Amino acid sequence: MTAELVRDVMTPGVVAVRPDASLVEAARLMRAQDIGDVVVADGQRVVGLLTDRDITVRAVADGVDPQTVSAQSVCTPDPLTVAPGDPVTQAVALMRTHAVRRLPVVEDGLPVGMVSLGDIAEARDPGSALADIVSADPDDRGLL
Repeated sequence: MTAELVRDVMTPGVVAVRPDASLVEAARLMRAQDIGDVVVADGQRVVGLLTDRDITVRAVADGVDPQTVSAQSVCTPDPLTVAPGDPVTQAVALMRTHAVRRLPVVEDGLPVGMVSLGDIAEARDPGSALADIVSADPDDRGLL
């Protein structure tokens, strides 16, 4: 059966940080949760999306102090979002058009999950190389 709606493929639940959280706090949360992104939320409203790459490219590479720089100052503000009832094809189209790999899932203004290219690959094409990579244990990588 092919997943038709975002709710069928999304990762439920949201890991979030406050806009004023330090990059160190956000990075530690990502490590503890074994994830590569967190939602930046002001109360229950999504104000941004912060990825491990954002921390690396927009902060560490510029030599800023990750203890003093806020998540909001480095995150992608006002990220594109989808709803749980949106078609997966709509999420794919947004990802393709805007060259993003993940989208917060928002319902009635509240973040309820995240959908990534990997989630879609696992659901739609479980035998694909991308699905294999996504499902692999990141701590069990062989050396090339």
